[in-house]
Order: sequence, then C-alpha cells, then structure tokens
Amino acid sequence: MNEIQTSRRSFLKTSAAASGGLLMALHLPGSLGQAMAAGAVHSPNAWVHIGEDNSITIYSSHSEMGQGVHTALPMLVAEELNVDLNQVKVVDAPPGAAYVNALLGAQITGGSTSVRGGWEKLRIAGAQVREMLITAAATHWDVDPDLIKADKGMLLGPKGKKATYGYFAEAATRMPMPEKPPIKDPKNFRIVGKRTKRVDTPAKTNGTAEFGIDVKLPGMVYATVQQCPVIGGKVKSFDAAQAKGMPGVQAVVQISDGVAVVADSWWRAKKASETVKVQWDEGAGAALSDAGVIEGTRQAAKSGKVIEIIKPQGDVAAALKGAAKVLEAEYVSPMQSHSPLEPMNFTAHVQGNKVLLIGPTQFQQGAQGAVAAALKVKPEDITLKTTYLGGGFGRRLELDFIVQAAEISKAVGKPVKLLWTREEDMMHDYYRPAGVNQLKAGLDANGMPTALHFKVASQSVTQRAFGLPKDTLDPFMAEAAVMGYNIPNTQHDLVIHDTGVRVGYWRAVSHSMNAFANESFVDEMAKAAGQDPYAYRMKMLAGKPRFANVLKLAADKAGWGKALPKGRAHGIALMEGYDSYLAQVAEVSLNPDGSVKVHKVTVAADVGHMVNPDTVEAQLQSSIVFGVGAVLKHQITMKNGRVQETNYNSYEPVRMHESPQIDIVLVKSTEKPGGIGEPGTAVAAPAIANAVAALTGKRVRRLPITADALRAA
Repeated sequence: MNEIQTSRRSFLKTSAAASGGLLMALHLPGSLGQAMAAGAVHSPNAWVHIGEDNSITIYSSHSEMGQGVHTALPMLVAEELNVDLNQVKVVDAPPGAAYVNALLGAQITGGSTSVRGGWEKLRIAGAQVREMLITAAATHWDVDPDLIKADKGMLLGPKGKKATYGYFAEAATRMPMPEKPPIKDPKNFRIVGKRTKRVDTPAKTNGTAEFGIDVKLPGMVYATVQQCPVIGGKVKSFDAAQAKGMPGVQAVVQISDGVAVVADSWWRAKKASETVKVQWDEGAGAALSDAGVIEGTRQAAKSGKVIEIIKPQGDVAAALKGAAKVLEAEYVSPMQSHSPLEPMNFTAHVQGNKVLLIGPTQFQQGAQGAVAAALKVKPEDITLKTTYLGGGFGRRLELDFIVQAAEISKAVGKPVKLLWTREEDMMHDYYRPAGVNQLKAGLDANGMPTALHFKVASQSVTQRAFGLPKDTLDPFMAEAAVMGYNIPNTQHDLVIHDTGVRVGYWRAVSHSMNAFANESFVDEMAKAAGQDPYAYRMKMLAGKPRFANVLKLAADKAGWGKALPKGRAHGIALMEGYDSYLAQVAEVSLNPDGSVKVHKVTVAADVGHMVNPDTVEAQLQSSIVFGVGAVLKHQITMKNGRVQETNYNSYEPVRMHESPQIDIVLVKSTEKPGGIGEPGTAVAAPAIANAVAALTGKRVRRLPITADALRAA
C-alpha cells in the first residue's frame, strides 16, 4: 500500500495549494502575540513559546475533537524539551506554513495523521529549542555546552550555575537553529509511551473549555440559516415580512446557499426563521433517491471505466478458470452522516477588509482561503482561532458553514455566531459515499484461494473537494482494498461514479466499506472450504508477523473456539489501516425483536510506538462504538432529493446499554507510530457481520444489519 499512500500525500499537497489552502507565514493570535510584542514571550521556533516568567506554551497544529492531540502532540515536544507536561500550556496553532500536516500537504486534522506526522517533526522541534537554550546559556556563562543540562525548565551548568529557561529565552531566539539536533533514543523517554492524563480534561469537566458553540464576543448577534431541503438548491424568492416584525430580530439576509435570520438570541433567530417562506429552485438533486444512488453505483461497477489500484499479481483469469470452486459476492455500504454532537457553527466578525473567525474546524488554511475568496479579501487579513470541536469525523473539513458566518457578518456589520439546527446539520451533510464492492475468488481443492478479483465502485470525495482529475486513482477510495493475506493471483480495480450526492470524508474513509467487503468475503471463503475462519486466515499469513500476531492475540483473548453461552456466536476480522494492524472478535446474539446485540468486542492492536497508551485505548473504544452504529443502525436515505433522517430519533446513536464490553490488547512495538482514531470503526463492521452469519447462518451483504435485513436474508 506504500504506492497508494505516497500518491495521496503528493496529490493533496499539490491540490491544496491550488484550491485556496494557502501556506502562510506564522502569525500569533490574541494575547500571546501582544505579549511577544511587549517582549514578555519569546519563540525560538514556531512550536515553543517561552515567557520570561518561565511559562512555556506549546502549539498544537491539529484540532482537538476528542482524539487527544492536545495531549499527545505536546508530549512529543515536552519530551525533548525536558519539561513535564504539567509545566506547559497547550494552545491551538494559527494558520501557518510551519503547521502543515506533511502527510496531507495542508494544515488538516484527519486521516489519523496527527501523531504519525508529528512523531519526528515535533521531537525535533523540542530538541531544537533545548539546544538553543543550552547554547545561549553556554555563551553567557562562557562554558562548554556539553557541561550544561536542560531539565524541567532549568538550565544547570558547572560550579552551581543555573537559570530558568525563561531567563535565556530571548537570547535563545538569537542562536542558530540546529537542523538536526540530537533527539532521544526511545529507551530514554520519560513522557512518551507513558499513560498520561489528558490536559483538556479539567476544562471539559469544569465547564471552562471553549467549544465553537460557547464563543461570545462584545456586541455579538446570533444567526440561524434555512437551506434548500434538496442539497444544491438555490433561493428563488422569499417572504420575511413576519420574521422581521418578531422580537429581537435584526435582519434577514440572503446568502449564497440560503436565507439567514439574525437576532439578539439564537432562539429568537430560530423561531423567526420558521416563519420565513422561501421558494426554492431545487435543481437536479430533486431526482435523487438512495435506491437510485445504489443502483447507479452497481451499474457503474459493471460497465464504468476501470482504474487500476495496484498492479495485478499473477494471472487471475487463468487461475479462476482452473479453480476447483469459484466464489462471488457483492457487498453494499450505504451513505452515512457524520452527525457530530455539536452542530455546525462558527463565529465571524467582518470589519472592512479585516476578518476574525472563531470556531471548530479541521482545515484552518481552507477556512482562511474560502472566506478570503467569498469576501474578496486577502488571506493574511483573516485571523482564525480554532476552538475545541464537539466531534468532527471529517465533517469539519468542510467550509460551508464558515463561509456562511462570514457572509452574514459582512451583511449586518456585527460579530455573528451562526448555529445550525440539528435538522439542518443532518440534512445538509457531506455524506460518506455509498459503495458497491464486487469480489470473485478461485479456490483450490483444499479450499484455499488461488485468485482474487476485487472491485469497488463509489464516489470520489477528492474529486469534489480538491479537483482530482477524472479517471485518476483516488487513493482515499482504495484504503483497505488490498488484503494482507498471501494470495498468488490478485487484481484490484476501482470505478469512480458520481451519483450527484454531496459527499465527504467520513471516519476511516474507504477503509469502512472495503474492509467490510474483504473480511466478510474471507469468511465466506472459509465457509466454502469448510474451515474455521480464524485458522483459515492464519494459513494465509506466512511472512506477515504483525498481521498474524494481532490475529492470534485477539482470538486468544476472546476465547476463540471455546464454548459460548447458548444463542451467541463469534466473528473475526483483520485489517491494516494508517500503518496500524488490528484484529477484532465480536460476540453477538439476537434480541427478542430479531435485532443484533453486540455483547463484547475484543481488539488486538499493533499501532507501532505509542505516545499515550491511554489515548490509544480511548480511541479504540470510541471507534468501535462508532462502528457498531454504522453496521447495525445507520444509513442515509433520500426521497425526491430530500434526506429522510433529520435528527437522532431517525438516525439513532448507539446508547449506553447498546455499547459492548470492549477488551483491548495493545502490542508493545518499536515500529513507527500508526494512526488509531479511525481503523477500529472499519474492522468492527466485518467482525460483527461475520458473527451474525455464524449465529444465524444468514449472510447480510448490505449494511446496516437490521432485524428486517436478517428476516429478508
């Protein structure tokens, strides 16, 4: 999969620059910037800011949306700076070239890249500052730098010489920055790899944490927006006479994709918005249905242009022709909504050509560039502050709600906080694309695969978001397409089909549909061979130690092969995603109404070198619960272009009593870190699907696996 990953990085690096994701010089927001101007704070590099009072601030280049980056990334810097994490303050970085995610080519939080991208870069950043402080002290004391130790905010020299980091902070900024400072051997880590309490927990428990929905500015007004029930539709005309006469209403504004009502409270804005009568031009989207989306994708899989994912291995056609048995199956993944708990919101204050943006985003440079284009101002005249995100899952990579806030503020001449309703949020998402996977395998006389033909047809998010040229491989569609097993003859194909639906990156991206298909199909091959699914997989993993290890650990921990309580069954699945290796065993039964109950999920994970094992566990738990919802409950349906799921009553989250027990085995590893925020979601689907098939004898190949789907199977 290295070729796929490389092309993904290079593509986004190029396309981000072309699409308004501008790489800008570092500028510092708010009080920190003012303090620096006053000479109280010094910045040896873009990541570390040291006050003359010895206060230390570390910048996080990735948005905190619950995944723990405000703890993990500063841990990497603090490790080399030789300070304890409780000695530092962590703040979000502003838009700037220094904070570009090297794995994605722009300042983006996504793709489980935060720790992977920061592993070396942030350790080097901490080491640079440490060495510059030591050099400054050595110059001042006229001693050999090797005689000075930097530890816990203090510089300790010979003959009792000592000073705080803050004392030499200004001098350190004048020292040459070492390009390759010495960094620690991992065996000497004091912070990295240790279970560490999250730095944002106190603020999130005492109510002082600022999410976008909490932002307040002097003189601020509130807005809500009414958008066409068919995504992509435009305003033809509207009647706001009643709304304008309601208490607190200050303005009714037509923006590029809807009508906004502005009032002195959000509730007043919402109630007034309900009275605005809008005539819509629904456009071509009014003909869309979820059934049509799936059928169109299926037809594209049969006749659409085939794009090679990786070069074929062996001769698949010949191996299929000579196989003892040929197996075929089709798997369907529906559209999914992100539906983060905090609805879309942003605060904007437009004053002439100067713009202040405050809120939750996963794409700082994109927000800056999109607003600059919409308001016809320079990106450098836009100041952006990132708050905590009340969930993201890819939705806050999009910029629609941010541009709306800026347009409304410009129209009314005041700071505006825009907050969508839950219904607007769910009905105007950028949905996870629907996918159709078609697989065909040839088995030998022993039931082992000699050939595999994999094909996935789906929609390209990258074409929409970054202008990927037509008929070009979208690597974000090919994740987990290639199994980790030894199969002598393989072919992997992709068909891109534009359904007309607005699609976006969703947690685990294409891993979710491809892993569901691949690992379900492996179970079907095992059944056709009359073999145990776990043993069958192990036979195909010679020379694949990381795959084999997590598979064995998960099976052993779950008690694979041992008797289960009556009415329960196990299912197993395996995947590599974002350089992490995961195996899951799901234990399921049926509820009295025929729906599936997931009792326990056992996961073994080799994520390489862990920065904070506590966060790794939390992310696995989160992603598995997210995956349970996707495999058992969630789908977006459409009728006449209108999304039918409008709130959590029709797109139900997994409740506490529905959440499985989650047993986790973490592999101690010296490999480079892998991503962990997303892969668990993808592996959950086939593990549960395989368990359901083992329990009922029915193979459901289209998600979600509901009671009705089982009855129809």
